[in-house]
Amino acid sequence: MSTESSGSGQQSGSEIGRPGLLQRVHEAIRVRHYSRRTEEAYVHWIKRLIYFHGKRHPETMGEAEVTAFLNHLAVERHVAAATQNQALSAILFLYREVLGRELPWLDGVQRPTRPPRVPVVLTRAEVERLLAGMTGTRWLIASLLYGAGLRVMECLRLRVKDADLSYRQVLVRDGKGEKDRVTMLPEKLVEPLRSHLERVRLLHARDLREGYGEVHLPYALARKYPRAGREWHWDGVVRRHHLYESVPQRAIKEAARAADIAKPVSCHTLRHSFATHLLEGGYDIRKVQELLGHSDVATTMIYTHVLNKGGRGVRSPLDGAP
Repeated sequence: MSTESSGSGQQSGSEIGRPGLLQRVHEAIRVRHYSRRTEEAYVHWIKRLIYFHGKRHPETMGEAEVTAFLNHLAVERHVAAATQNQALSAILFLYREVLGRELPWLDGVQRPTRPPRVPVVLTRAEVERLLAGMTGTRWLIASLLYGAGLRVMECLRLRVKDADLSYRQVLVRDGKGEKDRVTMLPEKLVEPLRSHLERVRLLHARDLREGYGEVHLPYALARKYPRAGREWHWDGVVRRHHLYESVPQRAIKEAARAADIAKPVSCHTLRHSFATHLLEGGYDIRKVQELLGHSDVATTMIYTHVLNKGGRGVRSPLDGAP
């Protein structure tokens, strides 16, 4: 059987670079305005498919090769169902949108079955301990993740113009699914954010004096407004534009360990906690759905399971025993 790096029927390594294949994949994705994360993931899985079959070009493959690769992920690599589905989506995109071929078969694909996961949620006391162990920009990022329900990349990609201190709100542009939404800016973060932005403004001015200070603009705005990339309101909220996501991820994990929180804490845990604590406070689930940017309220419903404390709200008979 083929492996991810070699296999039978191995052809020239130049086939993976057959003129235009990956370039066509990138172009097809960008024409459809998929997120950068999706683009990176799709290209990754397409390369994995090619290497799995000894660097054969996808045009020379068919049902048997694709099924073998997906079954390898499920049976031998034991990947999660979501991971296998992502790989499948990437391969279907390659064949349908880039190579112009339909793959109507899926019966041979073995999908791993995993039970739905209840999100990890911190108590309010745990959030306080976590944030108390952080300082500076990392504290501000973690506070925005919890206080505004932001995803980590939404936070890191915020522009100055999208943080409205007067109306106490944050405009999230091009969030998951390329959707814009408005969420709250906590009162406790107004002054720290104002002070932070003033420091960033001075840094931006210094960068401009030294010939730097230009940020990336989305889509074709750089051509439409040639000087906009050097304007203050386009600058990144969190220290230029922008930090690597590994920076807050590592800082939050370290703070959780220091706070002796015995839960697997990540950046997304703070977003889960934001949603759960709003529902605990009696806010309507539709409003929470809107703040989170979920397309379907069913996605938001997962947090109601967390609210059913003690086994779906049922009181144990042990607690009622004399």
